[in-house]
Amino acid sequence: MNLSKPFLDEDAITIVPQSRSTNGDEPQDESCRATMEELGLRLEEDGYVKWRSDAPAHPRNWGAKRKMFDTMLILILDLFTTAVSTAGPTIAERAKVEYGLSRTTSLVVFASMYQFGQAVGGVFFPPYSEAFGRKSVYIVSTVFYCVSCIMVGTPKFIATAVIGRFISGIMSAVPSVIVSGSLEDMFDIKERVWLMFAWSCATTGGLLLGPVFGSYVAKTLGWRWVFHIAAITTFVLAILLLFIKESRPSKLLAKRLSMLHRKTGKLRFRIENPDHVPDFKTFTKTSLRRPIRLFFTEPIVFVVSVMSSAGWALIYLFTEAIPVIYTGFGLTREQSSLMFLAIGVGICFGVLPRIHDHTLLRDHDAANKSLHPEDKLLGFAFAAPSLAAGLWWLVLTVPPASTLPWYATIPGLMAVGFATNEYACTLSGYLADTYTIYAASAFAALSFLRAVLAGLFPLVGEPMYAALGVNWATVVLAAVATIFCIVPPLFSKYGRQIRQRSKFARYSLEINRKMQIKDENIE
Repeated sequence: MNLSKPFLDEDAITIVPQSRSTNGDEPQDESCRATMEELGLRLEEDGYVKWRSDAPAHPRNWGAKRKMFDTMLILILDLFTTAVSTAGPTIAERAKVEYGLSRTTSLVVFASMYQFGQAVGGVFFPPYSEAFGRKSVYIVSTVFYCVSCIMVGTPKFIATAVIGRFISGIMSAVPSVIVSGSLEDMFDIKERVWLMFAWSCATTGGLLLGPVFGSYVAKTLGWRWVFHIAAITTFVLAILLLFIKESRPSKLLAKRLSMLHRKTGKLRFRIENPDHVPDFKTFTKTSLRRPIRLFFTEPIVFVVSVMSSAGWALIYLFTEAIPVIYTGFGLTREQSSLMFLAIGVGICFGVLPRIHDHTLLRDHDAANKSLHPEDKLLGFAFAAPSLAAGLWWLVLTVPPASTLPWYATIPGLMAVGFATNEYACTLSGYLADTYTIYAASAFAALSFLRAVLAGLFPLVGEPMYAALGVNWATVVLAAVATIFCIVPPLFSKYGRQIRQRSKFARYSLEINRKMQIKDENIE
C-alpha cells in the first residue's frame, strides 16, 4: 500500500524522488558486498540500500555507555532549562522593584516572554532536527541559551531583558521538544517505557524545582544570579554536548550511502530518505507546516495537546497561586515555594504504571502479539481522576473553607504531581508510538499550545485567586479536571480506530519500519 503519495504536497511531507536502479537486480560483486557489510548496510530486492539489523552505527545498536551519556546529558539540559523557566515569576516579583515595573509587566518580561519564545522554537526546531539532524541543534541552541542568560542577568536595560528571555525561550524548545525524537531514535518501544518516564520526570522535576531555585537564589544572592548560574551551567553543557553523537537514523544512513559510493566508486545505490529536503526554502515551505497541519487535522494530536498542555500550564499557574494559597497559612513566599517539593513527591508514584507497561510489553513480545499504543494508557486512566481528586482535595483543605493545618493539603499536592507528570509521560509516549519517526513534529504542535498556555497562566493566577477567593478559584480548576476524566476511556475504546483512519499515522509507521532495524510489531 502506497501511503506516501497523499502527503507529497497536501500534508507537507517531502519524499526524495528516487528512481529504481536499473542494476538493482544485478548480483553484487564481492567487494561491494564486503563494503556493505563493513558499513552495516544491505541491498534490498527493490534496489534500495537499508540498515542491517546488526549495524553498529545505527543508534539502537549503540553501546549502553554511549546511550547513557547522550541520554543523561539531554535530560539534564531539559531539567535545568525548564527550572529556569518556572523561576521567572519569582524573579519578576523582585525585578519589578528594580525596574519600576507593574506586577503584570514584570511577569510578561520574565515569565511570559520565555514561554512565547518557546512556542516559536517548538514549531521550528523539531522538523529542522528531523531534516538536518539532532546534534548540531542541541549544541547551537545551548550556546545561544547561555548568551541569552548573560543578556538578562548582566545589563540594566529592560529591553535587553525582554530580548534575552525571548531568545532563551526559543532555545529552550530544543530540549523541551526534541528529546522525544532523540529517545525514539535510540531506543525501541520496550526501552522507551522507562526512558519516556525518565524524561517526563526530568521535565516535571524542572518545573517544580524552578520556583524553589528562583526563590532562594534571588533571596540570598540576588535575582540576577539566577541567570549567572544558568549561563555558567549551560556553557558547561554546551561543551559536553560536543561529545554526543548524531542519532537521526535517516541522516546517518545518508552518510553511509556517501561512504558506500566513495569506497565502491559506484553511484547506482539509493536510499529512501523521507527527511531529505533539497534546500532551506523547501524546508520552510513543507516541514514547518507539518506541526500546524497535524494539530488541526489529527484528532489525537489535538486532544493530547489540549490535555497535556493544561496539565503542564497548571504548574505555571501554581507559581503564582501557591503563594496566595499558603499566605492563608501564614507562610512566606520562600516557604510557600517548598510546597512544589510535595508536588514532586507525587512523581514517584509513576513507577507503578511503568511496571505495568513493562510487564505488558514483555508478555506481548513473548507471545509475538501486536502491541497497540492504547495498551500503554493505564497511567493516563489513573492520572485524569487523580488530578481532579487532588484539586478537589485542595478546595476542601485550604482556608477559609478549612481550619486544618497546612500539611493537610499535601496529599492533594501529591495527587496533582502524579497526574501532571503522568500526563506528560503517557501522552508523550502515546504520540511517540503513534507517529514514530515523526514524533518530534507531532510533539511540536503540543509544545506550541503548552508554551502559550504556560505564558498566559501566570498572568491570570494571582488575579483569579484574588477575585474569586482561594476555594472558588480552585473549584474552577477542579471542575475542568473532572471533565478531562471522560477522555481516557474514549481513547481506550476509539483510539485505535482513529489512528487507523489517519493517513499520517499509517505513513509514519510505514516509514519507521523502513528506517529501523527491527519491526516493533506495533499496529
